[in-house]
Amino acid sequence: MHTHLAPLLVDAGVDDLVTTADDGRHVVAGHPVGPLTLHRPQALLAYLDAAGLDAAVVTVPPPYHGQHLAGGDSARWAVAVNDGLLARVADQPRLRPLAYLPLHEPAVALAEYRRVRTDARWWGVTAGAGGRIPSLADPAFAPLFEALHADRRALLLHPSASPDARLDEFYLGNLLGNPVETAVAVAQLVLGDVVARYPGLRLVLVHGGGVVPAVLGRWERGVATDRPGLVPLSLAPADAVRRMWTDCLTHQPSMTAVAADVFGPDRLLLGSDWPFPMGTDDPAEFLGGRDDPRARRAATVNAVAAFGSRPGLPTDH
Repeated sequence: MHTHLAPLLVDAGVDDLVTTADDGRHVVAGHPVGPLTLHRPQALLAYLDAAGLDAAVVTVPPPYHGQHLAGGDSARWAVAVNDGLLARVADQPRLRPLAYLPLHEPAVALAEYRRVRTDARWWGVTAGAGGRIPSLADPAFAPLFEALHADRRALLLHPSASPDARLDEFYLGNLLGNPVETAVAVAQLVLGDVVARYPGLRLVLVHGGGVVPAVLGRWERGVATDRPGLVPLSLAPADAVRRMWTDCLTHQPSMTAVAADVFGPDRLLLGSDWPFPMGTDDPAEFLGGRDDPRARRAATVNAVAAFGSRPGLPTDH
């Protein structure tokens, strides 16, 4: 899981929202989106072959999250991006797409999920974390979470952007902001009792769960000592987190081991972040290599539990 491709946006009706640079890259909100391999599904297939993998879960990368858009523009963009991703992976059964939901506009996200809900080409949905997205504990998300719960649908949360201007230097928006935004989203879901309320919602994280493994103990202590602003929970934070899945992309095997301890070894998945420089050439390297039983389980049984073995509703293992 955790690979990226760009959507096909030719004749998508969003020429006012995206342009194309001379080198072929899309320009979104004034910024070119790269690398060019995002437009080459055959390059992703070659990567899978080299890594010894049968298939990949594919999403659009964060620059396509469109958090600068609102209302009708946000709705048009979501339709174009999702239809464009389906076009990009057409006739490639090894590439398993997730539909993008613009959580910065809860009503638009719900409408887009209703549009794609019964399309069997999708293997789940994905959404951003951070940026302009309201708290995921906000009641505005209840209709969407209820639908995802009823469908037992996988929701992969990928950091969009950090709103903290202090992280503009040293590439900290990615190096620090991404793992922190994942943790903020998870904290809202856990401490807002959302995880307990919607047990059919299959939450999938990236980057080893961000900083969640490092701060989960603090959440537990805060709940145990009834800190201000916390509400009674139906599910302890440690138990709520163990209902989620995360990839193993920590860039540090010892931290992947910590993630396995926090989330559970049955909740680890292979993640690559292809084709970006912050990814890895070998998704199994942080689980002992492709022949290690932990890596094989992450790539097979765990992946089926999170996303299913075919389009449709996953079955538990």
